[in-house]
Amino acid sequence: MTRTTSRNSAYRREDGITVIEIRLRELRQLFHHLDPAPFREKDLDPAAESYIEDAVRELGPRQSCKLVIHLPAAEAESEAARTLPDAIAHYFQYRAHQMRVDLRRLLARGVASLAIGLGFMFACLSLRRWLAASGGSDMLAEGLLIIGWVALWRPIEIFLYDWWPIRRQQARFESIARMPVQIRTEP
Repeated sequence: MTRTTSRNSAYRREDGITVIEIRLRELRQLFHHLDPAPFREKDLDPAAESYIEDAVRELGPRQSCKLVIHLPAAEAESEAARTLPDAIAHYFQYRAHQMRVDLRRLLARGVASLAIGLGFMFACLSLRRWLAASGGSDMLAEGLLIIGWVALWRPIEIFLYDWWPIRRQQARFESIARMPVQIRTEP
């Protein structure tokens, strides 16, 4: 097995794959201590999740990587350690699913905001025409036009900008869920 360290990266490489490493005294350090779920369905500790996600984000979406968990021998030989790769994959699949739900909700809110904004814009344009026909104030008519366009600001923001970060995070969680996980014994 070849071990190299890139000059540009804080992570080691083994056989062309970047290694994200976590050293633990106990396996339970990796999981949220208040989660009563069975081991395979436990939530990761927020700091552990953040570390793994930040490492994958730092490495970039096209970088092949694996997660290596270093444990004392007694912990590494436990049943929990044998199911750890599945537990981590399960957790990040769940997080990817949450991001899909968040994205659907955001897009639904965008559609509702667009319908409301278009309705308000139509009302502003109708009132503007009525003001122009009745010789009303030009300043009020221009104000109605501006406020009508402002009502479309939020749906435009959702459809142009807000969905990208959620989709990127979803893809990152999916990538982490597929990432190989190895357990190694610490001397």
